[in-house]
Amino acid sequence: MRYVTIPVTPLQQNCSLIWCEKTRQAAVIDPGGEIEKILAEVERQGVELAEILLTHAHFDHVGGAVELAKRAGVEIIGPHQADQFLLDALEQQGPAFGFPPIPGFRPDRWLAAGDRIRVGEEELEVLHCPGHSPGHVVFFHRGDQLAFVGDVLFNGAIGRTDLPGGDYPSLIRSIREKLFPLGDAVTFIPGHGPNSTFGAERRTNPFVGDGV
Repeated sequence: MRYVTIPVTPLQQNCSLIWCEKTRQAAVIDPGGEIEKILAEVERQGVELAEILLTHAHFDHVGGAVELAKRAGVEIIGPHQADQFLLDALEQQGPAFGFPPIPGFRPDRWLAAGDRIRVGEEELEVLHCPGHSPGHVVFFHRGDQLAFVGDVLFNGAIGRTDLPGGDYPSLIRSIREKLFPLGDAVTFIPGHGPNSTFGAERRTNPFVGDGV
């Protein structure tokens, strides 16, 4: 599976374009905004957008989902249904951070732990990882040892839990019991900032590393 990271919005959220090399079918993970920039990358890579995947329902990760879905004629998949209250509150989320309001919406399909997502001939496993938000999910490509973790874990940090629905103990359990067991060699793409590996975070992360 191939991917490219597209930082979008002034918050520099990591939107990911992923695709199957054989079929050229693609998905966009967390289109937070700047739809023209995302569509330009789709065209540049010569792929066909087939679906939109959401890790969680904060405005900087879903802000462009509805517009992109309409323009590309594709479905919005995810996150877990526990984040519906955040989608309902999108009109309030954006202005609270100095962004325009975003109309609330309901995805075409909710996700749950154990679900599988097909992108061409590639497969992503769905892990439900609450803590940053109740319905946060992570997408894991086992063959490439690659995880798209949204705002659960960062290079040297963890997701914040002071927003509505956040829960610190749940976040720590999600990282230690669901992500780290996938293996130290797994590279992860966070919702913001540079990539890292689960092994590096186990060794050095000051919030959730083995030494904490």
